[in-house]
Amino acid sequence: MVAVANQKGGVGKTTTSVNLAAALAAAGQSVLLVDLDPQGNASTGLGLERAARRGGTYALLAHADTPEHLIQSTDIDNLALIPADPDLAGAEIELAAAARREYQLREALAPLRESGHYRVIIIDCPPSLGLLTLNGLVAAESVLVPLQCEFFALEGISQLTRTIDRVSRSLNPGLRLDGIVLTMYDRRNNLSDLVAADARGFFGEKVYETVIPRNIRISEAPSHGKPVLTYDPRSAGTVAYLRLAEEFAARHQNRDTSSP
Repeated sequence: MVAVANQKGGVGKTTTSVNLAAALAAAGQSVLLVDLDPQGNASTGLGLERAARRGGTYALLAHADTPEHLIQSTDIDNLALIPADPDLAGAEIELAAAARREYQLREALAPLRESGHYRVIIIDCPPSLGLLTLNGLVAAESVLVPLQCEFFALEGISQLTRTIDRVSRSLNPGLRLDGIVLTMYDRRNNLSDLVAADARGFFGEKVYETVIPRNIRISEAPSHGKPVLTYDPRSAGTVAYLRLAEEFAARHQNRDTSSP
């Protein structure tokens, strides 16, 4: 179970959640995407209109329904979705008064984790470090961080990694940094190279080799309710996310085989 998180907005977090999920599904893995962002962009990006969201992550957090009943199919084979329903926007306020408020998502998803039906569960967290994101971090085994290749990006990453460390020490001892994905890379811009070099210099092998380019097809795809993989299978964005999925799968395979 992987949380995709970055408290900074506009870094390609939801784009990476949707397109990585679609690319892994296209490779034959059974994938569930959990939309934990009240904006619901991951749900929209997979073609699920707001009017069709009968229930979702709010009901999941409130334990008002079972995860199996909240799962909806998508147009992508092997890819299912628990959407963000409209009530999710008020969940942070309600969670504040709940007992074991940080563990609500973890406990709700436990049956899915134990069943092993989904090879990968991806949690798309909101662009903040509030209670919803905290629930995502406590539920997950690892955190994937999209890092925009722009000037202030690394400053935000340091805050997030400190949060991951605190969650690991106090709430979820198994949590680790899965890796960092460089997004919106522009080869014509020297700044992209500088940010990439700084990230690799500081985080080393935690930074994925695959870089997601700034690509118009990636930007257009959500408005059509599709991942870039189905919107334009030949685009540079599609190629990049397929490569990211291969690298992601290889990293996790290596970790699984090296585990005692």
